[in-house]
Amino acid sequence: REYATMGKSNPSMFGLFSKGSGSKGIEDELMNLKLAAKQLQRESKKSEKEMDKSKNLVRQALDKGKTDIAREYATMGILHKKQSAEYLRLAVRTEAVAAKLEIAVKTQKVTSSMSQVTKAMGKVMSSMDLPKIQEIMDKFEKVYLLMTIFEIDIFAGI
Repeated sequence: REYATMGKSNPSMFGLFSKGSGSKGIEDELMNLKLAAKQLQRESKKSEKEMDKSKNLVRQALDKGKTDIAREYATMGILHKKQSAEYLRLAVRTEAVAAKLEIAVKTQKVTSSMSQVTKAMGKVMSSMDLPKIQEIMDKFEKVYLLMTIFEIDIFAGI
């Protein structure tokens, strides 16, 4: 079952635990989360513009001496301000979830690479073929270097 809009509840946690292509599904959800965060930021800006319009209408109403109308416009402006803040709050939370998910995807990829190289090491070590051992050790060092860089990126982000 596909859920195209964010408003519908998805029992499979946005497809993260549903049947499918595994890491690819998670990467799709990561992209969806990033897009949702951007959309929330845009909605926040729209609400701020509406708040500014309400401020101008309040000024105009006060200049004309219509305090009741100015009060209504001020109320609307306050609501727009609160709505803008809420959109921003949701955008930040969504970006945080996306960042955690991105770390999980990277960890999964590095773990998979490390697992493949380790399995290959076991096979080559049993054959004692020196050129193959050297080749596998080079791959292991590359994967280990990538893992180290990844860990540095994670700790730099914290």
